[in-house]
Amino acid sequence: MKKSDKKSEGKSDRKSDLSPAQPAIDEAQEPAPGSGKLKNKAYERELARLHVELVKLQEWAVHTGAKICVVFEGRDGAGKGGVIKAMTERVSPRVFRVVALPAPTEREKSQMYIQRYVPHLPAAGEIVIFDRSWYNRAGVERVMGFCTEDQSKRFLDTVPGMEKSIVESGIILLKYWLEVSEEEQTRRLAARINDGRKIWKLSPMDLKSYSRWYDYSRARDDMFLASDTSWAPWYVLTSDDKKRARLNAITHLLHHIPYKVVPREKVELPKRQKPHGYKDPDYAYRRVPELTWPSE
Repeated sequence: MKKSDKKSEGKSDRKSDLSPAQPAIDEAQEPAPGSGKLKNKAYERELARLHVELVKLQEWAVHTGAKICVVFEGRDGAGKGGVIKAMTERVSPRVFRVVALPAPTEREKSQMYIQRYVPHLPAAGEIVIFDRSWYNRAGVERVMGFCTEDQSKRFLDTVPGMEKSIVESGIILLKYWLEVSEEEQTRRLAARINDGRKIWKLSPMDLKSYSRWYDYSRARDDMFLASDTSWAPWYVLTSDDKKRARLNAITHLLHHIPYKVVPREKVELPKRQKPHGYKDPDYAYRRVPELTWPSE
């Protein structure tokens, strides 16, 4: 992918706003592409540390009423679901809401395009993560012919203003594009064919989109050119290495939100009440069988 020469105007260095709770990003320590797979033990250790920070972010958002919106886009097989799962597996689904909308209904098709997405934007104390978003119109809908070229162009003309309104309303908006190579996408999609756990991820639409790599590349380039703004920039996440991509995405998100540790009282378990004559009933429970599983 070509690097854009366009500079984001008004872009500030957010490191000065960071609290001590936030992990610093040291680019000198980041592994170079192709430097080897991250070992599971190191990955799990770092992910656990980042999960603690995400809980701090969650408590800060609820305490302050912050509104955070995170958009994940990318080709099929780029790893969006894995990043989102890693980001949300240790936090409350009532605070971290994942939005993955199905195909629009006939009624929704007759609405103003952005209308079906607006109700899902975060209210105070919410962190909303879009697994694909309004940028469907610039990507899959354009490439697969679900909208006209004119409709896609009109969307790209209006989306910067729409996102400026979102940001000016007090929402922190972060947009990520997961960039996967042709070889890695092929490997991942082929692996789904005979894997009963993943076959649901491989739809006829995925197969059609796979064959249109360069149509998607052109659509991505046009999308960046139109919507990579100073108030809502695109961040490109290299995702051939799934583990590194997940850690990099979470670290980057934490780095760009000025959260702080919320004071809380020390938690102690209270004493349990006495039974006061209670006895377990003689009841024939329908128990789930306790099977024998191998220890290793």
